[in-house]
Amino acid sequence: MRGKKILDKLTPYQQGKQMKEIKEAYGLERIVKLSSNENPYGYSSTIKAYFKENPIDFNIYPDGYSTELRKAIAEKCEVEEDQIIFGSGSEEIVQMLSRAFLYSGANVIMPTPSFPQYKHNALIEGADIKEVPTVDGHHDLDSMLKAIDDQTNVMWLCSPNNPTGSVIEKELLYDFLDICPQHVVVALDEAYYEYMEEEEDPQAIKLLSRYPNLIILRTFSKAYGLAGLRIGYGLANPELIRKLDVIRGPFNTTSIAQKAAQMAIEDEIFMKETYSKNLSVRKSFEAFLDDLGWGYIPSQTNFLLVSTPVSGMEVFQHLIERGYIVRPGELLGCPQTIRMTLGTEEDMETLKNVLRNYNEQLKKELSL
Repeated sequence: MRGKKILDKLTPYQQGKQMKEIKEAYGLERIVKLSSNENPYGYSSTIKAYFKENPIDFNIYPDGYSTELRKAIAEKCEVEEDQIIFGSGSEEIVQMLSRAFLYSGANVIMPTPSFPQYKHNALIEGADIKEVPTVDGHHDLDSMLKAIDDQTNVMWLCSPNNPTGSVIEKELLYDFLDICPQHVVVALDEAYYEYMEEEEDPQAIKLLSRYPNLIILRTFSKAYGLAGLRIGYGLANPELIRKLDVIRGPFNTTSIAQKAAQMAIEDEIFMKETYSKNLSVRKSFEAFLDDLGWGYIPSQTNFLLVSTPVSGMEVFQHLIERGYIVRPGELLGCPQTIRMTLGTEEDMETLKNVLRNYNEQLKKELSL
């Protein structure tokens, strides 16, 4: 076989153990999964009710244009229908952008740490990688601009950033786009957009008419609670969208995903409830961490990157044995941290007790 040589150096995505395995391994009856930033409140009840009464014809191909969902998003986001592209999660659009604009000799600039698929897909396409470290969890936009050269084709911005949870301030984003050369595609990943507080919203959609090189990525996997259906979308000028549509598979989103996403975006009550609950839990848990003496990066998402007194792997192991799955920072490029999804109020209150006892245990061990 004569595949790309880079494939021998990369590894497939390795998911964690499934909950059934963890229960059996540690003799647990219940697991609280706080590792994948899923919505602990589920998804809109209107979706469940609809599919109970309206089964899908699985033998029929889906609408390759996503017509009804396209109309709903165009109306909500106040864009034209030809400014939208759909993917199997926004992650597939990351792949489309890499395939369309990256190749041997081109380079891509990205923050680090950030979403690992930016780098993964760029390497597969043979592009050179320029990683710019974040500063206190925030994008170093000045250094990212300085890294641009004639071969730079794509610039990744992730706001709110995964795994740090930080956002790019509105004024800084606008200044950045003013300076960034037009030949560079600026991909602004807003996967956690719906969790941002209003005053933090840069209203990037309003910039699409001013910057033809800007594309905004969003998903239904996080706040909308449709991670299992894999559907996301991108917003950009029609010319950029047309190039991506050449890459896009003709039936890359399913009928179920399209219909569920359409109903999800129309259920504003569920979204307001999700936002409100998440905000309340986040503020409460941040206050708890302050009292505990554990640091964290202020977040505008449904997760927190928490500094730990010992390695993140050690904290991960302690918590998983007690039924809580978090993400050790060592796997994210953030040593001695854990990234934890914000669960329900009840689950987070129980977790507080677990961490409080663990912290006392660590104090005793470290004082010996």
